[in-house]
Amino acid sequence: MANETKTKLRKFRLGTSRAKDPQAVIYEIDKKTLEVRAVDDEVYSDVQSLADELPDHAPRFVLLSYPLTLTPHQDSGRQSVPYVMLYYMPITCNSEVKMLYAGAKELVRNTSEVGRIIEIDSAEDLEDIEDKLKEHS
Repeated sequence: MANETKTKLRKFRLGTSRAKDPQAVIYEIDKKTLEVRAVDDEVYSDVQSLADELPDHAPRFVLLSYPLTLTPHQDSGRQSVPYVMLYYMPITCNSEVKMLYAGAKELVRNTSEVGRIIEIDSAEDLEDIEDKLKEHS
């Protein structure tokens, strides 16, 4: 993984820990160089625009910082900001691409220092992301 990418990942993680809105960046593997890189310089702050950017037939790594207010039985309504990696793998991907992303999954996880990985296979899965995050908070 390029140093520039590592620096961006670290900066994103540190910059989102106190965010009031969801923050997400999308990463892909460049098929020519096999480098993990940001798809664009966009930081998505709402789940719908993020869902719109996910391609139908190509996997992505999405780093997501998502502010939650925990319910009283979880922890007296305090604010929590889980930092996770969404491992987006549409079922229509070809096996070569699936293997490429599967091989890079731990590298991206370790470099980005996310708390956990949530696997999704369609953009619609993002509609339930808050519930998925609360399950483990």
